[in-house]
Amino acid sequence: MKTLNTPVKKAAISMLGLLGLLALAACNTAPASPEGKAEMRRSSADALAQAQNNDPSLRNVIGDSAGYAVFPSIGKGAVGVGGAYGKGDVYQHGAVIGYCDMTQGSIGFQLGGQAYTEILVFQTPDALERFKTGNFRFDAQATAVALKSGAGANAKFVDGVAVFTMDEAGLMYEASIGGQKFSYQAR
Repeated sequence: MKTLNTPVKKAAISMLGLLGLLALAACNTAPASPEGKAEMRRSSADALAQAQNNDPSLRNVIGDSAGYAVFPSIGKGAVGVGGAYGKGDVYQHGAVIGYCDMTQGSIGFQLGGQAYTEILVFQTPDALERFKTGNFRFDAQATAVALKSGAGANAKFVDGVAVFTMDEAGLMYEASIGGQKFSYQAR
């Protein structure tokens, strides 16, 4: 029996390998050491401050929220098959209550790589509790709002969650957050 070595089959095999690597990296949501936890808090606080400086209206959105998650740096790369991973802090009433991580895999027209900040804002206590179950994910059609002046004032909550992104560097031809899966670990 002859096996076809098609681009689709190669992409599927690459995707499975990438998802396996992401799953291994995601085994530990919280940083392992006290120093790692302190560095995560500093990175999250710096990213949040930069986001609020870029868009002062974000302060009100966060201030009125039940909580929020800050991923200071998500790395994303793709050549047809893509993946992303990042860790962050979860806040409630301005205090860190836990740690979170995000994994994403995708197949489709995409090329490049980038690092970016992602902030999830939970409009209601129920939305925050859903996130804390550790089985939170975005469906394939989910999108994020790029942080620029005034974006926070026009926040669109879907199922009680608004997502904001801020580019750090790089070039990526894809703007969706569909397929992102999140894990949570209490502090």
